[in-house]
Order: sequence, then C-alpha cells, then structure tokens
Amino acid sequence: MDINEIYYGSNRDNTRQLYSLLESKGPLGIIALNLFRASKNNARAKVYRGGIPGKGSYKRMAYDRKQWSLGLLCDALSEYAEGAGIIWGWKVDTSQQVHSWVLYVDLPTGQVSFHSAQRGKGPDYPGDWDGQHQGASRILDWVKTVLGKETT
Repeated sequence: MDINEIYYGSNRDNTRQLYSLLESKGPLGIIALNLFRASKNNARAKVYRGGIPGKGSYKRMAYDRKQWSLGLLCDALSEYAEGAGIIWGWKVDTSQQVHSWVLYVDLPTGQVSFHSAQRGKGPDYPGDWDGQHQGASRILDWVKTVLGKETT
C-alpha cells in the first residue's frame, strides 16, 4: 500500500482500504485516519474546479467535507489525544479575516494545522504556529509510522 499514492490519487477503494486499516490500529489509527482525511480534503478543495448543477461546486463540497472531517478529528482527539500524549487545540489567527480559527495538532512528526471559519470543539492551543508549511508530509509520515512502515 503506497500511502503517498493514496493521498495524492483519487482511488476511492484504496482510500477506503487505508481508512479501514488505520481504524484497526486503535486510537492512534483513528486519529491518523481523521488527520489524513481532513488534509486530503483540504488539498483537493484548493485545486478543484467545476461542479454539479443543483448541488454546488466541487471546491465547496470538498471544503464541506474537510469541515466534517475536522469535526470527526476533534472527536477522536477529545477521546484519545491525552492518552497518546498528543497536544492539540484551537487558536485564532489574527492575520485571517474569514478562516481565522486554526486547529493545531502536535504529532511526533511535527506540528500540523488546519484553518477553519469556525472553532470546533476542544481545548485552546497552548503554543504558536511553527512557521512551517509541512502539514501534509508530517501527516503522511505519521500515518506510515502508525502503520509500521518506514517514513521516507
């Protein structure tokens, strides 16, 4: 299973297989699944064009799916993060007018973050942004670690 190919590709069956495998890994896998899904939806929304008449744009649908994924991620983090030693929470990004809430998650592979128009459930984040734009690669590396694969 090529985690990078699943992340950057569009094969629904491979994605579902990965999600099932991650879910079988317990709390860390559930957190990893939801991080992966939120990040993939976020990345997709930034490149989608077009839409479905009467349903909306692909971009809007992807952002809606990202928001849904963030909700599931917050649920998983609320339940499992403390036991896993993962620090996470919400903080305002004053440089953003619309998507000013940021969900931060400190993984063993580094900090990841997601901007959102609204604050989700969970604690306040005690730190600051690390100034890096490495969220996707850090999530992919962590997913591989949770699955017991080498990160490259």
